[in-house]
Amino acid sequence: MTTSASPTRAEADRLAESGPRTLAEDLRGRTDAALAALLRARPDLTSPVPVDLTQLATRATTRASIARALERLDRFTLQVVDAAVVLPDGFAAARLHTLVGVDPEVLAGAVANLREQALLWGPDDALRVVRTVRDLVGASPAGLGPTLAGAAAPTAPSRLQEVLADLGLGSSHDAVSAIAAITDLFTDPTRLDALLAQAPEAAREVLDKLVWGPAAGSVRGADRPVRADAARTPVEWLLARALLVPAGPDAVVLPREVALHLRGGRVHRTPEPAPPELPTREHDPQAVDSLAAGSAFTAVRRVEDLLEAWSTGGPAVLRAGGLGMREFKRTAVQLDAPEAEVALWLELAYAMGLVAGDGEPDEQWLPTPAYDTWRRTPVGTRWAALAGTWLETTRVPSLVGSRDDKDRPIGALGMQVDRTAAPEVRRRILTTLAALPPGSATDADSLLAHLTWHQPIRAARLPEELFRAMLVEAELLGITGRGALAGYARTLAEGRVYEAGDALTPLLPEPLDYVFLQADLTAVAPGPLVLDLAHELHLAAEVESTGGATVYRFTETSVRRALDAGRTAADLHHLLATHSRTPVPQPLGYLVDDVARRHGRIRVGTAGAFLRCDDDALLGELLADRRAAGLRLRRLAPTVLAAESAPDLVLEKLRGMGFAPVAESATGDLVLTRPDTRRTPPRSAPPRVAGEPPAPGEALLGAAVTAIRAGDAAATGRADDGTDRDGEPIELPRTSAAETLLALQAAHADRRAVWIGHVTREGRATQHIVVPLRLEGGYVTAHEQGTGEIHTYPLHRITGVAETT
Repeated sequence: MTTSASPTRAEADRLAESGPRTLAEDLRGRTDAALAALLRARPDLTSPVPVDLTQLATRATTRASIARALERLDRFTLQVVDAAVVLPDGFAAARLHTLVGVDPEVLAGAVANLREQALLWGPDDALRVVRTVRDLVGASPAGLGPTLAGAAAPTAPSRLQEVLADLGLGSSHDAVSAIAAITDLFTDPTRLDALLAQAPEAAREVLDKLVWGPAAGSVRGADRPVRADAARTPVEWLLARALLVPAGPDAVVLPREVALHLRGGRVHRTPEPAPPELPTREHDPQAVDSLAAGSAFTAVRRVEDLLEAWSTGGPAVLRAGGLGMREFKRTAVQLDAPEAEVALWLELAYAMGLVAGDGEPDEQWLPTPAYDTWRRTPVGTRWAALAGTWLETTRVPSLVGSRDDKDRPIGALGMQVDRTAAPEVRRRILTTLAALPPGSATDADSLLAHLTWHQPIRAARLPEELFRAMLVEAELLGITGRGALAGYARTLAEGRVYEAGDALTPLLPEPLDYVFLQADLTAVAPGPLVLDLAHELHLAAEVESTGGATVYRFTETSVRRALDAGRTAADLHHLLATHSRTPVPQPLGYLVDDVARRHGRIRVGTAGAFLRCDDDALLGELLADRRAAGLRLRRLAPTVLAAESAPDLVLEKLRGMGFAPVAESATGDLVLTRPDTRRTPPRSAPPRVAGEPPAPGEALLGAAVTAIRAGDAAATGRADDGTDRDGEPIELPRTSAAETLLALQAAHADRRAVWIGHVTREGRATQHIVVPLRLEGGYVTAHEQGTGEIHTYPLHRITGVAETT
């Protein structure tokens, strides 16, 4: 397509002579590259793509869009915005230099950035600030008060005449000219210096308190008029000369012109054209990578431990959603991990869709089928999924356990832990650390100051303690080590998540298929275990400690759990003999045989519940046990007891008493529950809270600029009635039938807009800018750029095709 990369020659000549009158005209005079830069810097403008430049200008000045744009600006650019807001529209760029006071090249870069984002527009000698920017910055940019004209507007004309007289200025005919005369005095440095030189020392002290803001102060009786010769206090001296202006019965305000003079003509006390320096401490990059890789492996294992613990039945889902604080603390004790760390693993698992509510009436948190898929992938891939989720999720785990606005605790997996600013802050942390030399780290205070300079508005929305918690989370996840970014994690900030996982893999230990059995009923795994062995050990033993090596302890409860899951004594003996590098200790073999011998001797079925056992002496023992009184057992037959409780309660009670009962079906078969059967139905990951719109790709930018240009040409250059915007008739394109068909086919293949002439059934000549979508049966179906609608045109009624210009 040959859409112009700049406005037409006639339009360019007109804009050069008079300058753009509106933001839409300013955008119309920009090149395609400049429009693409605007859409790239402000991605919300592409959702959806505007139909023309007028709509783009309108959307670019909405309050929500401007607020997003200001949030992306760094501190110095915001200082330039403050200075621009102080000036009236139509100011020269040179006046900004006076107010900001930095190197002209540095200032020119900030101005160019603001113009690129359409926050500032117009030629260098007549710049304008978008009105919405003025509204959002407010009436007190950089702590400055209102102008004298704004502050003195409510003042009575007679009082203004008294002020003129006290200042030694001639009288005027009206309030407007009186305020103008005082303003002229206040904007003349020489005359204003002479006036301030007459001020008492105490009056200068009052001005010094207000000069850098806030510009307003409280004074009783501020609205009572006082003549200069009757002033008794420093404030009255200033009020008599309009160096302070009443802002109410008990308030005064310092006019902007006076404050700027006292500030030395600068809007800000200290311009900050560059971010603060980052002090660094150096570490061996290999040591950093090794330490971080160990943390990465531990992170993956912690998530697995958590979800394996919930595989046999997780905690209840609260009625309002989320996890109760009591259950959360119990999970932390079960994992033997700090609560802040457990919150991180829970929230990441939830954000990845690895854990969810099962949807049952008594809803529980359980692993999802996605967990089984995830845990069968290589460790590096699993870690990449965790790290990528942490980088992009809006959920902030460090909020768990804090208090909300109503002083209620914020629970895990609930709806209160989302913060839309979190992903951007995490990306900036990684980007900043990636810019340092390998192995280099910096302190948290310096990093926070550095990031705050880049986006002060957005940083203010995320409390400092949450930022510091993100640094701890990055360390726990193995993204950083000793505060330095790991070498394998440098691609994370660029979005190449799984490349980071591939780079991590060589640093991870190889999974082992053996353990060392000890005589004290423990097994030591000297490293990570292969998936199947780890699963079987988690089933048959309790995890006693983790670290470089994992210690498992075999107990009656753990062995019974394996038997309940369908394993036999022979299965367990085979497992131990096959995977132990040491002989199976005799006490461990006795433990397995003893629990297996007692396992299933009592069977619990459904009546209320019944208990069946071939050993009537064992049932007699159970009837005599006071601990079973709550079950209300009674003998129905020598080998059968009846209970008034439900089977699951009977099973739980008997196991707590040290027995090893099993459930029995209505047909007398054993009912065995395998842990891996406790999964939710298929669940998708929870939706991400809407924050920043995604950055448009180059293909989308090109297509958007093309569509906007074509739509603008249709809206401003050619009317549907065959006349241009000035009402003059235009000549429709004329091509032969063969040329028309070839041109439409080429436009369809390239998905580009063309200008067609069309004659309606009534014989009226029209023209349209369209993108052909389909050509068949003697008709062309096309998207019309001017209206955004789809129309079908008979080929025999198309007079010709021309390229848009």
